[in-house]
Amino acid sequence: MSTSTGPLAPTDWTEQEDRDLLAAHVDGHDGAFAELFRRHRDRLWAVALRTTGNPEDAADGLQDGMIAAYRRAASYRGDAAVTTWLHRIVVNACLDRLRAARVRRAQPLPEDLEEYGARSASPVEGRSPEQPDAAAVRADERRLVLGALATLPADQRAALVLVDMEGYPVAEAAAVLGCAVGTVKSRCSRGRARLATVLAPLLADLEAGERGHLARRNPSPEPDVGPTDARGPPAPQP
Repeated sequence: MSTSTGPLAPTDWTEQEDRDLLAAHVDGHDGAFAELFRRHRDRLWAVALRTTGNPEDAADGLQDGMIAAYRRAASYRGDAAVTTWLHRIVVNACLDRLRAARVRRAQPLPEDLEEYGARSASPVEGRSPEQPDAAAVRADERRLVLGALATLPADQRAALVLVDMEGYPVAEAAAVLGCAVGTVKSRCSRGRARLATVLAPLLADLEAGERGHLARRNPSPEPDVGPTDARGPPAPQP
């Protein structure tokens, strides 16, 4: 499994491949697993948060998953990328918590809960900063989407998180979830249909509210009709 040629010093961790780090951890090297977690924690946290729908269960699911990965590292056989293996363990830990607690929350998440996972919200080099109004609308949309996502059955939610939100190919999402490609496609299809039904009226209300807000901020100027005659239409200008 490992391509390492000898003992690794702690200063070498950041230069090692994921597989070498996992192998070094199995061999008893302190710090190797910590570097592996540090390297992938942002995306693992985003997946856990979106899968569970709330920060408490996400934190517990991520912790459960990483403890399991720490203890079961020797079971890794190299048939998938280490990141895929880690995601599989974390997603399964989150789903286990959802099933055990029968959690079906629908409350939107405060936007700062996605601090680790909201990579797309970070400024992009060469792109102008987003205007406050536009940023507020995007934050509202994100809360609505996450709130609606939390109403889905756990298996549909996990599939949509991996494929639509994290950008995994369907085949890799299937490897993470431990099911067939066709099953992932079916779960995504059903989940998208349900999300569309839930989100359509909410997003319509949001759009209507935003139009009203803009209209109040930028009222149309009164037309310049010139002096008027009390007995009829505006008098012609000289």
